[in-house]
Amino acid sequence: MLCEKRTWTADGGWVGRSPNLRDAGLVLYFGDREVLAEGSWLEDLHGTYPKACFIGCSTGGQIARNELLDGVLVAIAVRFAATRVSLADFEISGPADSRTAGEAIGQALAADDLSGVFVLSDGLLVNGSSLVAGLGAVLGPSVPISGGLAGDGPHFKATTVGVGTDTPREGRVAAVGFYGSAIRLGYGSGGGWESFGPSRLVTRSASNLLLQLDSISALDLYERYLGDEASGLPGTGLHYPLRVWNPAKPQHDVVRTVLAVDRNAKTMTFAGDIPQGFNAQLMHGRFEELVAAAAEAATHASSSLPPTAESRQQLAILVSCIGRRLAMGQATGDEIQAATARLPPGTMTTGFYSYGEVAPHRISGVCELHNQSMTVTVISEAPG
Repeated sequence: MLCEKRTWTADGGWVGRSPNLRDAGLVLYFGDREVLAEGSWLEDLHGTYPKACFIGCSTGGQIARNELLDGVLVAIAVRFAATRVSLADFEISGPADSRTAGEAIGQALAADDLSGVFVLSDGLLVNGSSLVAGLGAVLGPSVPISGGLAGDGPHFKATTVGVGTDTPREGRVAAVGFYGSAIRLGYGSGGGWESFGPSRLVTRSASNLLLQLDSISALDLYERYLGDEASGLPGTGLHYPLRVWNPAKPQHDVVRTVLAVDRNAKTMTFAGDIPQGFNAQLMHGRFEELVAAAAEAATHASSSLPPTAESRQQLAILVSCIGRRLAMGQATGDEIQAATARLPPGTMTTGFYSYGEVAPHRISGVCELHNQSMTVTVISEAPG
């Protein structure tokens, strides 16, 4: 397995060395929504890698090596020695289509030798929990799923996903499947957020729509805690995610982030489900804990690879939440550097800042939607 990175800007076009992996089988790309919408980059990229499967999305910032990049498109080409890849996609018009999308993509990718799936989804029109549940229902627990929800920085206007030769657009879910016994996949996730305030009962919700906590308007509670920052919702809500857990399984908690609010209806829309009867608690982040959790995610992803995963190169895909970037500000690069420092020397690194992250849960191992986390997927191949 070999990888190479290329970057593109509207002003300068492609930057970097001439491509060597013209027979690459997979190209991943991530970029600002405005960058993806302009120029001839996609046609150029297809001409450079004519045999590859293409998949990518809009972001809240790109990750390349140990850096955070804005205003550029980052593309990673991968040539596998003994691994087959295949693409599947589905169009959605809203969150109600999410489980159907997951099931349809799962059915399209399913095969006896399917070893893993990497999924990218529109970040605003989807219920990430239902999407992952649909994938898992078809593929079963033995096929790991990772990936993320496309981003639009702090703007929350539109997100786009591209697959194959199509220009990235709204309302799309796409995934790549990895097949065969040679592929090696490792996963890790970390949060680092700290709970505060009382634990409350979710007394009224519907899927990813939250109405009441302890029979009180959830939006009113959020605005009370946020104070002067409440006028900036949903953007300011990224600084204060919600920890959610089943009272019968307190160790199996997940973090949920706000995508939209409706002040007239007194509702809050989250990236994933907030089940009625679960407990919920507000969270906030401290810089040191967020950085440490990112490093832990990379450590776990590398250590979870089978011991035979020695190859000429590994690829690490880092997907971190836009809320973490907003919380850390100019120091965001520190979490990227902390994570990449825990990866084996020579690992090619890419990724993006998202509206939601998909990876196996750190305790249960079940693939789920996460929010406000750093997730790391390490891809390698067994020696031939």
